[in-house]
Amino acid sequence: MYYVNNERKGKKIVDAATNLAIEYFLLNEKHLDEPILLFYTNENAIIIGKNQNTYEEVQQDYIDEHHIEVVRRFSGGGAVYHDMGNVCFCFITDDDGESFRNFAKFTQPVIDALHKMGATGAKLEGRNDLLIDGKKFSGNAMYSNKGRLTAHGTIMYDLDTEVATHALRPKQDKIKSKGIKSIRSRMTNIKPYVNEEYQNMDIFEFRNVLLKNIFGVDSIEEVKQYVLTDEDWERIEAFKAKYTGNPDWNYGANPKFDIHNSKRTTAGQVDFSLNVVNNKIDTVKINGDFFGLGEISDVEDKLLGTPYRRQDLMEVFESVDLKHYFGNVTAEDLTNLILAED
Repeated sequence: MYYVNNERKGKKIVDAATNLAIEYFLLNEKHLDEPILLFYTNENAIIIGKNQNTYEEVQQDYIDEHHIEVVRRFSGGGAVYHDMGNVCFCFITDDDGESFRNFAKFTQPVIDALHKMGATGAKLEGRNDLLIDGKKFSGNAMYSNKGRLTAHGTIMYDLDTEVATHALRPKQDKIKSKGIKSIRSRMTNIKPYVNEEYQNMDIFEFRNVLLKNIFGVDSIEEVKQYVLTDEDWERIEAFKAKYTGNPDWNYGANPKFDIHNSKRTTAGQVDFSLNVVNNKIDTVKINGDFFGLGEISDVEDKLLGTPYRRQDLMEVFESVDLKHYFGNVTAEDLTNLILAED
């Protein structure tokens, strides 16, 4: 496995748009002969899941006032807040066709590394979260494209949970499903749980300890590295300009809709927004924090022109590989949601 250092000419890169561009360059354009591990840390930023409606996930006035960057990633899942007390890890590898949604496979090296640091209660729980003492310190997501797979996650070491509480706008039914009262009540930093020798580090020192533990070495110099070239950086900057640094990508078009139905399903949060003209679906947008392999626009296209009736909607959903696009959800679940039936 190669470790890719995201520094450029000795300077640490801490803006989210560049770091996510690095990740997706490595996924889509740089095929090394071994899997890749990338660590990065971002200054204040909210990272939005690919299928989410940005305006519904963030407190826009607050993030404008506090100069918080918003970047949309290519994987599903929910919105997360990053700052200089958080470190992100990304495993990039060939897609074997069996690993998508297998979060245990990719989070176990991180859990083992944290156990070595004294946080022995850290474990994977639920769909994609790492918890300790019942509180979340890491969220994880995946993205697969053209035979390549990235599994990435966060580790809250000393993140400002107060800012996260004000910057994010959680779905009420997600809160109810987890029996919680606020974002902050279910979040924690891992810092208090590691051994005392690891509690006075900055985020880069913490990252280096994780790195050594994952690779099983005593010094950073022993870690096998790939160094990004000038040509690599040109492609990264081009990717950033087109996607992660582009407001059109990060916010997207969010037209007004007549009908908006949202619910927490077995696949995650799913939102249907649509306009119905002459009892047929005229426009439709699907958002949510589900983990899908395909482009959700494929499903949207199939729904266009469909009569707004149970039988017709069921026929559309039954013709679609729902596991591919959404995860573990049924045609009946989605039909009930789009019709707002319990």
